[in-house]
Amino acid sequence: MSDWLGPQEWMAVQLSLRVAFWATLVTLPPGLFIAHVLARHDFPGKQILNGIVHLPLILPPVVTGYVLLLTFGTRGPVGGFLQEFGIVFAFRWTGAVLAAGIMAFPLMVRAIRLSIEAVDPRLEQAASTLGASRLWVFLTVTLPLILPGVIAGAILAFAKAMGEFGATITFVSNIPGQTQTLPSAIYAFLQVPGGEDAALRLVAVSVVVAMGALILSEVLARRVQKRVGGA
Repeated sequence: MSDWLGPQEWMAVQLSLRVAFWATLVTLPPGLFIAHVLARHDFPGKQILNGIVHLPLILPPVVTGYVLLLTFGTRGPVGGFLQEFGIVFAFRWTGAVLAAGIMAFPLMVRAIRLSIEAVDPRLEQAASTLGASRLWVFLTVTLPLILPGVIAGAILAFAKAMGEFGATITFVSNIPGQTQTLPSAIYAFLQVPGGEDAALRLVAVSVVVAMGALILSEVLARRVQKRVGGA
């Protein structure tokens, strides 16, 4: 692929894979927690929490990116505090991870939540009556049963993070080699004369990655489901 893509294109692909990987990895634990809370618990403010989780799907991505800039920028309340410890998100690849993770988070939570809701609560209750703690019940009963949904949610989140553009470019700009991801590179190439060929190559890479993620999600989910069902 490095022979087919130019240096700037290849850097954009590598950075996108890096950003998508870390965005998925970092959001998976809180995604599991929030999905379980929404699926298994009733409490005041549940609908508000559900709305906040899914807000990035409804808001224009540019708005999400601007809110991130106001909050995590070097002059923002959180960003200014973190800067004192040498942690900077704005205009860094780590900021791209944050933006992509937030945009992909609702898809991950929804997939996992639907999987948890499909599990018969009586199985978890039976384990609890035997003296198992809530954490142990989740790890030994719930998690194996929802593993196909977890895998599907993680892969869909990865694909979403790979394709994130609006929030990312607003929060971390479009700096080649530093914050220029696949969508940002496509946008940049379309703005210059003669850049259509490079943009087309990156579009092809994006389509292959997206389709590959969807197919892999289905294959892995079915294999895990068969293994769990056979067990």
